[in-house]
Amino acid sequence: MNFNGEACEAMGRKSLSRREVLRAVSGGAVAATAILSLPAFGLGRDAHPSDTELLTFALNLEYLEAEFYTYAVTGQGIEALGIGTNGKGESGPTLNGKKIEFSDPILMKVAEELAFDEQQHVKLLRKLLGEHAVAKPALDLNALGMGFGSDAEYLTVGRAMEDTGVTAYHGASTLIRSKELLGIAAGILADEAYHMGNVRLMIAQKNVQVKPVDSKDILPPPSGRKFFAVDDNAVALVRTPREVLDIVYGASGANRGGFYPNGMNGAIK
Repeated sequence: MNFNGEACEAMGRKSLSRREVLRAVSGGAVAATAILSLPAFGLGRDAHPSDTELLTFALNLEYLEAEFYTYAVTGQGIEALGIGTNGKGESGPTLNGKKIEFSDPILMKVAEELAFDEQQHVKLLRKLLGEHAVAKPALDLNALGMGFGSDAEYLTVGRAMEDTGVTAYHGASTLIRSKELLGIAAGILADEAYHMGNVRLMIAQKNVQVKPVDSKDILPPPSGRKFFAVDDNAVALVRTPREVLDIVYGASGANRGGFYPNGMNGAIK
């Protein structure tokens, strides 16, 4: 069975039984991984959208990360690699992306892995959503006024994306109703934390100054004091969908702008 309307119909219910999860995603493990990559983007106690809406929100955000990381290592977007970007809603171009001439070969290897991971997230989410997948919206990869000019610029933008992702993933944990999916979520969260820890350490080692993305942000050295973005109980912070949108749109309460000049596609935007 393909990841199509049957899977999305099951996802849209209030809860999923273990049997429904396995039947809807046809094989379970791979598709469940795709389902649970969605919390990386900030769904908390204040939001109760359907699973299909959550996947759609995640796909919008995965498009952004995949385009940023892929341009950085190849000079092209994901469509040039044969990854689909069509679907429902308003499609748009990706602006201001280019290949980086990395000076650090280790960072280059990290960048290649990050690009691969985000490309796979896009493909998995699109496959799961099937005919419900949204198109890649217009993206401006220069929303922070940097990103492709140097190793430091790349790390600055990557840090903002990864730290936001980890805190948002934590916020989504309260929405996961299936224990099986919650177990997968723990594994995906661990992977996102690997990304975050790697980038933050490189920022500290290279003495890169970074700025907070919002009032919750915990900066790594030299701008801050903590290598790990956790609270006083050593627990990752939480961000809600609105807080994530404020970051990617670049303004509180906005419905477009920043990385998304025309806004996102789907219900959560």
